[in-house]
Amino acid sequence: MIGDAFVFDGVAHPFNFTPKNAFGPPGQMFANHLYAFHNALTPDSEPKLSPEEFLKEWTPADIRQMVYEQSDTDMLVAMPLPLTDLFRDGLSPWEECADLASRDPDRTVFWGSVNPLEGRRALDLMERQVGEFGAKAFKFYNVRYDYGAPFPWRMDDPQIAFPVFEKAQELGVNLIGVHKGVPLGPQPIEATQTWDMDGAAANFPGINFVIFHVGLPFLDETCWQLIRHPNLYASIAATVNFVVRAPRMFAEIIGKLLFWCGEDKIVYGSEAPLWHPQWALQAFRDFSIPQDLCEGYGYPQLTDVAKRKILGENLLRLHGMDVEETKARLGRAPAH
Repeated sequence: MIGDAFVFDGVAHPFNFTPKNAFGPPGQMFANHLYAFHNALTPDSEPKLSPEEFLKEWTPADIRQMVYEQSDTDMLVAMPLPLTDLFRDGLSPWEECADLASRDPDRTVFWGSVNPLEGRRALDLMERQVGEFGAKAFKFYNVRYDYGAPFPWRMDDPQIAFPVFEKAQELGVNLIGVHKGVPLGPQPIEATQTWDMDGAAANFPGINFVIFHVGLPFLDETCWQLIRHPNLYASIAATVNFVVRAPRMFAEIIGKLLFWCGEDKIVYGSEAPLWHPQWALQAFRDFSIPQDLCEGYGYPQLTDVAKRKILGENLLRLHGMDVEETKARLGRAPAH
């Protein structure tokens, strides 16, 4: 197939699911929802972890082994979760992500993450994550919690969101991701909608924003935003994993994205260790959109060129990296 595709995995989390890390039932609910996701979308042909095997403290070494040693992945984003009001360490602590990135500095990129509701403290932590730990981008979560109760904020809020975007630009960072859709735990679903991305994109044209999980289940709304704002992108993390269990559903998702925004605005992510990266990578490489969907909905076909862009080249470009230079630096043969 396309064995020369460069794979840049846009998200992996060293989760800490140990019971003592969760602040009561809301945190435990969040963790259990993630396990249900693992169980539902892992194909029957692949190993499914038991709750005891999955709901543990995943170390940077665990993630590195799964992504680099057990899959065809060339580069990785180590992605924190700042859910410090559901979990004592945020569930995927930024310090562990920085550790993961430091183990393979040529291959693993660290994205920072803070809670914008913390004001000056958040801005100071952004400075530290960039200055001391080399964060290349930031990832935000619009639903925070106060003693387990949801406390959402918006990406178009001039008082909460805009100061962190301005700080990112001041620090030389022009790439920001945001969790959208995929409501987990006690999140109210309306707080995961993408309505606030218009204001963020329009007010900060110099920042590229990545809508994670393509906003599912708000895919149509996301597509209408992607086509109107040149600085909006979509990550198929926690979406590509439908490719085996629900291939026709995945065909409609990827088909809509290709129809509306094209192959240059879609980036891949494995969400390891939620799912082992290799089976989804193999299935995606072999995937094509059924012809009746192409004819009935006008979807473009998922070509080898599109797959290469989605699997790695688009994310390299968003990080300001040249594809062929990066391949050469990591000892990869050039594309044919």
